[in-house]
Amino acid sequence: MDLHFENIRREYSKRSLSAKDMPASPFDLVTRWLQDAVETKTYEPTAVIVGTATPDGRPSTRTVLLKEFLNGEFVFYSNYESRKGQQMAANPHVCLTFLWHELERQIHVEGEVRLLEPEQSDAYFAMRPYKSRVGARISPQSRPIPGRTFIVQEFMKESLRYAGRTVPRPDTWGGYVVQPTRIEFWQGRESRLHDRFLYELQPDSTWSICRLAP
Repeated sequence: MDLHFENIRREYSKRSLSAKDMPASPFDLVTRWLQDAVETKTYEPTAVIVGTATPDGRPSTRTVLLKEFLNGEFVFYSNYESRKGQQMAANPHVCLTFLWHELERQIHVEGEVRLLEPEQSDAYFAMRPYKSRVGARISPQSRPIPGRTFIVQEFMKESLRYAGRTVPRPDTWGGYVVQPTRIEFWQGRESRLHDRFLYELQPDSTWSICRLAP
């Protein structure tokens, strides 16, 4: 069955973005927009699409939850042996996209990723709920499994194993840090004349700023 969406239209008119709104550092605006998303109770305000590529350039995306934005770097956690983990190990160039429908806003980030220090991954893992820690230990993320029963049984066995004990972080799980070199801010506007501003990191560690055509 064919599907046609040509007549779906929506005007964006909640906010605007002008040159005077743009700080010298993009990190100030990233912080402000993330805070806005949390304070206005947007759905999953920290959800971010992570784009990676294989060594031969085949792209793939998935959504994770941002856990920290510190000193201009984005931090999330995952399985090192997952599909994205293997791709990032082979090719550290990644992109991030935040999309807040309620605010009619997007942030697009490009940069390089590295592993978070083990001590920091340990500290965050210890803060996670018990079931999340157990799940991280038993999931062969991104790999085929025979059925849901398999993963549930593995979860139950590991839960019993660590009942009343500290659940240690597995060696295959931890944090990733994305250091950005390009950040674009997108604000929806009427008539598809959206506001778009691009920051690019310069050799002297400053950021250039320009407006992009919508």
